[in-house]
Amino acid sequence: MQHTTVMTGASRGIGRIAAEHILRQSPDTHLVVVARDSADTQFGGNVSYVVADLNSLKSVRSAAAEIRDRLDRGDLPPLRHFVGNAGIQHTNDLTESPEGIESTFMVNVLANHVFVRTLEDRFARSGRIVVTVSDTHFGDLKHNMGMVPGPAWDSPGVLARTRAFPNPETAAAGRTAYSTSKLAAIYLVHEYARRLPAGVDVISYNPGFVPGTGLARNAGPLDRFLMRRVLPLLAFTPFGTHRDDAGRYLAEVVLGSTQAPTGSYVDRDEATRSSAESYHPQREHELWDAAERLIALDLAE
Repeated sequence: MQHTTVMTGASRGIGRIAAEHILRQSPDTHLVVVARDSADTQFGGNVSYVVADLNSLKSVRSAAAEIRDRLDRGDLPPLRHFVGNAGIQHTNDLTESPEGIESTFMVNVLANHVFVRTLEDRFARSGRIVVTVSDTHFGDLKHNMGMVPGPAWDSPGVLARTRAFPNPETAAAGRTAYSTSKLAAIYLVHEYARRLPAGVDVISYNPGFVPGTGLARNAGPLDRFLMRRVLPLLAFTPFGTHRDDAGRYLAEVVLGSTQAPTGSYVDRDEATRSSAESYHPQREHELWDAAERLIALDLAE
């Protein structure tokens, strides 16, 4: 039966590879790619595009509403999957959206929340929502070799604004914003699992350290050189994941080949436990409430 999969972050890296796997393995899929420019990603097969700047709340809300309307008109087959794969990491904690939301939090947390909340009652039964997270949320040497500081949780209202972390002009603050945003994404996955309609599973997916992707595109020259020329060698060690494998693993989670109950954390190709800090119902509830307030901001002005 024909169905729709909506995906962000499909224009490069593991998202592109995952999208190609999904189209090959599930020929009944109509893939809706959400991208800044449809020219960024051209696939063969049954694919359409919705333009959105994920760093703009107004743009994300418009894109989600467009997809909902196309589903309601019957222009798209029933919705089965949403894949929130897009992510960003900045070299500071000073970058913000047009609405004044810190950009890492906007792209990695709120953009997914807008799509989930706008489309949640359009999912067919056996639907699956997959959000790409990161093992940087553990904040230890075992999971990221100290390359990214661990999360530094604060109230969601603080995290949604710039200057949430010490020395906000530094790369360390930007990386802390990244790991903290990925912890926040896991919190929301747990909350979605409690709140969304029965029959819609929600999974957080960790690809591991995947060098050679576009994640470092906003980094400085030295970091970009290391990510592109030196660190790719780690993909062939236990510390890293080759992007071809990471993309395939993501597709398998989306299509249900990887068994994982709703609310699960999947590390590459296996459901397992995320960090101890990532299980915190009070924070999860507070983040839900804050995200609801933020995505309802009046953008009429």
